[in-house]
Amino acid sequence: MDELRELYQQVILDHNKNPKNYGKPEAHSHDSEGYNPLCGDRIHVYAEIEDEIIKSVRFEGSGCAISKASASVMTTMLIGKTVAEAKSIFDGFQEMITADVNSSPNYDKMGKLAVFSGVREFPTRVKCASLAWHTALAAIDKSDDVVSTE
Repeated sequence: MDELRELYQQVILDHNKNPKNYGKPEAHSHDSEGYNPLCGDRIHVYAEIEDEIIKSVRFEGSGCAISKASASVMTTMLIGKTVAEAKSIFDGFQEMITADVNSSPNYDKMGKLAVFSGVREFPTRVKCASLAWHTALAAIDKSDDVVSTE
């Protein structure tokens, strides 16, 4: 568990400092805004989806390191996936970060997302880690509502 905790910290720091797919794209077909009033995280997710395939995902916004790192990793995981695959990954991620703190993540199923299982130790941080995911799901579904973790 100590190795996972150390990897969690490294991933958070790296993706916070050097986020992948950060910035508003010139073109997109789907987008949504998200807000975590508890922490002040704000995110805007943009996606280009053609024939149920996620061609690109980008984000912009401000927030804590966990929120930004989760958004960064999320974008790398969703590009090239079908909408159905993205929703399945979302379900697995949500289940993992809300599972019992003493349970081990399914490394085979979650891959590099398993490092985020560490947020279970800090229940208020679960919302930080999930904000981008809920916002991406709203973008995929073309929801006009601002996503809120409250």
